[in-house]
Amino acid sequence: MSSDTGPGVAVITGASAGIGLAAARAFLDAGWRVAALARRTGPMEGLAAQGALALSCDVTDPGAVEAAFDAAVERFGRIDVLFNNAGIFAPAAPPDEVALEDWDASVAVNVTGMVLCARAAFARMRGQQPQGGRIINNGSISAHAPRPGSLCYTVTKHAVTGLTKVLSLDGRDFDIACGQIDIGNARTQLLEDHVARLRAADPGAEIPPMIEPGLVAEAVVAMAALPLHANVQFQTLMATKMPFIGRG
Repeated sequence: MSSDTGPGVAVITGASAGIGLAAARAFLDAGWRVAALARRTGPMEGLAAQGALALSCDVTDPGAVEAAFDAAVERFGRIDVLFNNAGIFAPAAPPDEVALEDWDASVAVNVTGMVLCARAAFARMRGQQPQGGRIINNGSISAHAPRPGSLCYTVTKHAVTGLTKVLSLDGRDFDIACGQIDIGNARTQLLEDHVARLRAADPGAEIPPMIEPGLVAEAVVAMAALPLHANVQFQTLMATKMPFIGRG
């Protein structure tokens, strides 16, 4: 749990689809109060009907991030957990063919967006009473073993691991814990689009083993539910038969 008194307030970015949407539902089902952030609020109408605060927020916009976190605190009084989830996967390409606009967009969302949201959460967790909270960053198996043609995603997800480590270190004096979940092949639109691109290039390409987003959501809620004196620093969750161990 976020504190020793029970479920608290969770902010979830990228909550309009995939893992973020599944996580928001799982937090609500577990009794948490939820602020769901995404650029599009339409897909979050169901969350709002369950009592979530659905907020339009572009995580690459510093002003929008600050306004969203202010709105969450105004509504719920504090922030106990941030699931720092929003991310994008650029089209696969060899390094010299990566479009610079894809690189810039990947850095903006996967690095700057994660930093902006972590920074906003950290400030509010540090200043609230009782002090503290937990930040859970959505990393990736690509932070350990990249796919071919994934320069943008791989480099930015390595940066997320650095963010997790520095937040863990800097959060100690303020009872702010930080952990990371590295997910492999969750059945989201992000991965489905990637598979579609593979199939377009090679109709016989094998569909990789996948897990359902709901399993990831359960793992994130379990990480969030720990008391603040305990932390899952890094967790890898993947399809059992995914070629991660020994690949390359």
